[in-house]
Amino acid sequence: MREYLLTLCITAAVTYLLTGPVRKFAIVAGAMPEIRARDVHREPTPRLGGIAMFFGLCAGLLVADHLTNLNEVFVKSNEPRALLSGAALIWLIGVLDDKFEIDALIKLGGQMIAAGVMVMQGLTILWLPIPGVGNVALTQWQGTLLTVALVVITINAVNFVDGLDGLAAGMVCIAAAAFFLYSYRIWYSYGIEAAAPATLFAAILMGMCLGFLPHNMHPARIFMGDSGSMLIGLVLAAGAISITGQVDPDALALFTGSEKAAVHQTVPVYIPLILPLTIIAVPAADLILAIVRRTWRGQSPFAADRGHLHHRLLEIGHSHSRAVLIMYFWSALIAFGALAYSVNSASMWIVLGVVFLSAIGLVLLLLPRFTPRAPRWAERFVPPRYRRRRRAAEAPAEAVASTAADSVEEGERTPVTAAASGVNGATAIGPRSRIR
Repeated sequence: MREYLLTLCITAAVTYLLTGPVRKFAIVAGAMPEIRARDVHREPTPRLGGIAMFFGLCAGLLVADHLTNLNEVFVKSNEPRALLSGAALIWLIGVLDDKFEIDALIKLGGQMIAAGVMVMQGLTILWLPIPGVGNVALTQWQGTLLTVALVVITINAVNFVDGLDGLAAGMVCIAAAAFFLYSYRIWYSYGIEAAAPATLFAAILMGMCLGFLPHNMHPARIFMGDSGSMLIGLVLAAGAISITGQVDPDALALFTGSEKAAVHQTVPVYIPLILPLTIIAVPAADLILAIVRRTWRGQSPFAADRGHLHHRLLEIGHSHSRAVLIMYFWSALIAFGALAYSVNSASMWIVLGVVFLSAIGLVLLLLPRFTPRAPRWAERFVPPRYRRRRRAAEAPAEAVASTAADSVEEGERTPVTAAASGVNGATAIGPRSRIR
């Protein structure tokens, strides 16, 4: 565990320290596209944050290669090299898209090629655990197609959800944390070495996201862009492929009594990872809804719009930060709920806990629809928005005169509107003189 934590910290430190220089490079390189209709931010923000994340990935793999226990992952498996090859290719495509806005079909082809590169180097799904049946071996073509499909779905799911400051990095970090605990349990508790690469990938992915988040929280100083969102989506998919298609349930049969029992024990996380519906449930749901919505309108599935889940949260009335935290909450609830269920699927307390937290999540979602009003005696202790509105006849004459005077003074001033050019939520007192 200490070596995994060291790898995580090194990855986070390198990503964090490089993000500042990368931001300045993105400004000089002109990787600051104009604000589009679907964007939430109010002023041009540099992209190319994926450059720092990619070098963080390289640093994490380099450090792990020189650690005593983690070095065995590189000796016994070619999966880290396969991940690095696919990540370099998808990262290069993302950098070009952040700068030149390449076509969506070209990006899709690049994603499939990156997945094919990983398959050629051995990072592929070899079998599937099916409940009630056991272990089902796949042919080479079946494994290749399933691997490519999983990579493309995961990359685009993460890319679609990258619409608010800190949203994609935080949600992927939560998913990686749940995935790390699951794969570490398979590797450490059962002694299955085939789960070690997936554990390493999850630790590095957490470091990449944690190192980038301080620069990307609202108001964001830099965006990860497609170079970052596609990169972390590929790393997450690589970990899922590694543990789903490489770990043989026969090895777990020694601990559970039979192969079918082993498959039944691992199904709560195995099958959702393949689809995927648990670790990236919220991004996958957003991806499916976006495809259905755009196809129904006669648009291309890759046409951008403002119908994503995070956009709907803003339309309901949530603030930017609250919308991000709600998405974090649902991601953590689904991911860690499935993780807890995989550890002890017979516990009713886990089910009740998930149901209770889901009810809390629904209340949080609908909170802007209801504005509670405090009683008269408690109005002085609550913010003005929770106080009951008094009729003009009940208001004292002095208050009316004071209000009129205030309105005259306000009219003499020149208000600064939120939609003014060069003004965002953090600098509403006036436009920035220059971008630093």
